[in-house]
Amino acid sequence: MPMKGSGRTGYEEIDRFEGGVGWLAYPDERMERASHALTTDEGVWLVDPVDAEGLDDLLAEEGEVAGVVLLLDRHERDAAELATRHDVSVHIPSWMAGVADDIDAPVERFSGELGETGYRLRMVATPLWQEALLYHEDEGTLVVAEAVGTSEYMRTGDERLGVHPMLRLLPPRRSFRDLSPDRVLLGHGAGVHDHASAALSAALSGSRRRAPALYAKAARLFLPG
Repeated sequence: MPMKGSGRTGYEEIDRFEGGVGWLAYPDERMERASHALTTDEGVWLVDPVDAEGLDDLLAEEGEVAGVVLLLDRHERDAAELATRHDVSVHIPSWMAGVADDIDAPVERFSGELGETGYRLRMVATPLWQEALLYHEDEGTLVVAEAVGTSEYMRTGDERLGVHPMLRLLPPRRSFRDLSPDRVLLGHGAGVHDHASAALSAALSGSRRRAPALYAKAARLFLPG
């Protein structure tokens, strides 16, 4: 199983909900890079998107694309290509450095609310990379790029949601402490739509305790046998 897929392939739809849809451009890759289209009154916002064959047909069902959003400093993915194709800008958190110059498309900085969508931006405090989350309190939708995920290398035991391996010993609990989402959409893996707040709380509170088990699993997954 490759870490990252390449070439143009069809996508696998995930995370269908009233406020949008998610997809995996390469369902068989180990990283399980997930992308989302958030449907709002302002149009459709693409979050950390990876392009795929037939994607524009999926997006057309949701509405007109209003913009592309990056929530992680290394999630450029296909943001520029999709922004150019839909004649929109790539929106980057105002405090995120070293990203805009790598985007070959119009860039807009934002903070607070994403336009008038109801999604609020928040920094995820990690020592290793620059990350943000989006949270729509009224709809109960939380979008997280990297700190937590459901891909196989992020979860161990009976975890429904897991903290990234590199953050296991210092999980960013304060960044999430007052959030009670009904669903968590992720940059890696399918989202959590049932008892999402409990899954998030369990992932963060048990992160350190379950770190040894996760590291042992990662060694089995990634090291030659």
